[in-house]
Amino acid sequence: MSNTVSISPSEVSTAKIHGYLLGAIGPRPIAFASTLDSGGRPNLSPFSFFNVFSANPPILIFSSSRRVRDNTTKHTLENVLTTKEVVVNIVNYDIVQQMSLSSTEYAKGENEFVKSGLTMLDSEIVKPYRVAESPVQFECKVTKVEALGNEGGAGNLIFSEVVKIHLNKAILDENGNINQYKIDQVARMGGNWYSRANMGMFEVPKPIATLGIGVDNIPEEIRLSNVLTGNNLGMLGNIEKLPSRDEIDAFLLSKGIRKSTNIEELHKKAQHYLNKNDILSAWKVLLAN
Repeated sequence: MSNTVSISPSEVSTAKIHGYLLGAIGPRPIAFASTLDSGGRPNLSPFSFFNVFSANPPILIFSSSRRVRDNTTKHTLENVLTTKEVVVNIVNYDIVQQMSLSSTEYAKGENEFVKSGLTMLDSEIVKPYRVAESPVQFECKVTKVEALGNEGGAGNLIFSEVVKIHLNKAILDENGNINQYKIDQVARMGGNWYSRANMGMFEVPKPIATLGIGVDNIPEEIRLSNVLTGNNLGMLGNIEKLPSRDEIDAFLLSKGIRKSTNIEELHKKAQHYLNKNDILSAWKVLLAN
């Protein structure tokens, strides 16, 4: 009996093929693409069909695929076809949760910088904003967009010529080169899995099917916490609605958690639950008072 499963793409669904491709081809670097629409409204979205293909000229290519479920296209594709500009921001571990939250399918015109709690930074040559928290940002002119098909799952290759590179000094070594440990990159794998280049695999649950409230709707005393990280806030923003007062009180009673005026203590307890990917429990602690 053969220990190999052989598959012809034409014999299975596109969704099945998509799963095999993403599960087998990885880790895949992430192009965190910032664009503007025709009205100048910012958009931010991650793409893991991405790599560098030339140094002279410096060319990055990422693919914005047509959605498998309904054959629609993403706002990023519409924007680059119109404006011919994009900033490709590199994703490190410190912003992976906020990056994930930005992939939520917010309505056209909604600013994913605001929803994910990331900072817009002016570019020098192109108009789209950079992600200030990203360790490396590439300002690019889009030279070509090549459609690979017209059905759901078909890619659209976005050829992006780098016209300016911005490097955070914190990731550079004494010779001005990028230290591969300090940049702390993350990459996509299959399902909910990511790879942290200098540590190994970890899981980030995909954004919920419904719209998360976003970091912008987190109460200020939580959003400006001295304890919670950007990743923590990204997780907290990926919830459709906050727990009710009755749910909060029942949880606190069951866990023996007392209401406290020590905000830092509550935030540390909430962070404990976030470290276990228990977002709802974290919210119940944060809203204890």
